[in-house]
Amino acid sequence: MTSAPVADQLRLLDVQALDTRAQQIAHARASHPQRATVQELSARVAQLDEQLVVARTAVSDARRELAKAEADVELVRSRAARDQTRVDSGQVSVKDVQALSGELEALARRKAALEDVEIEVMERLEALEGELASLEAEADAARADRAAASAELDSALADLDAQAAAVVAERATTAEGLDAGLVALYDKLRAQLGSGVAALRGHRCEGCRLELNASELARITALPADEVVRCDECGRILVRGADAAR
Repeated sequence: MTSAPVADQLRLLDVQALDTRAQQIAHARASHPQRATVQELSARVAQLDEQLVVARTAVSDARRELAKAEADVELVRSRAARDQTRVDSGQVSVKDVQALSGELEALARRKAALEDVEIEVMERLEALEGELASLEAEADAARADRAAASAELDSALADLDAQAAAVVAERATTAEGLDAGLVALYDKLRAQLGSGVAALRGHRCEGCRLELNASELARITALPADEVVRCDECGRILVRGADAAR
């Protein structure tokens, strides 16, 4: 295209400002620092959950081991009680009494050894249960921290979404009625360059921030006011008169 109303070209700068603001909001949404916090806390929760599986398995195994140790002690205790009852009954021979006495001594030694095992398992179980309780408390705290961080992130994103919606609405109003050819060129350049229009302020293109040489500036100045000018350096639509319009 070669021309578009001067007012439309100037208004296109406002459209660009709103598009830039929309990009900034989108970037702020995608890169919000609270996302990293939520991710870190989620990773911590996952790590603690893995540790909890291991700790709960260890506690379960120790409880089974303790139950077996207690059963072994009870079995020996019951056997010793039966032998002692026979000895105390006075209804067995001297030879049997001697045999039972020897067995009672062996059972006493066996019972003492099994009780030592039982105590060791009980102490180990107590330590494992303490570690499990500590891990559960830590996991609960991490989950609470993650929930709080997620809520904070959701609130921040909702605010950014509201800002984005306001910008979209304002952009639609600002762009309404603009020259269709001008808008089509702008959209094409914006897709290619990130921004499609820039103001000419003094000797400088505000898009690429480069100074125009004197001959190029003179050529542009001599063109009709509604002529659509492109920056030779960056290719953006170059809007003249922005300073005066503001």
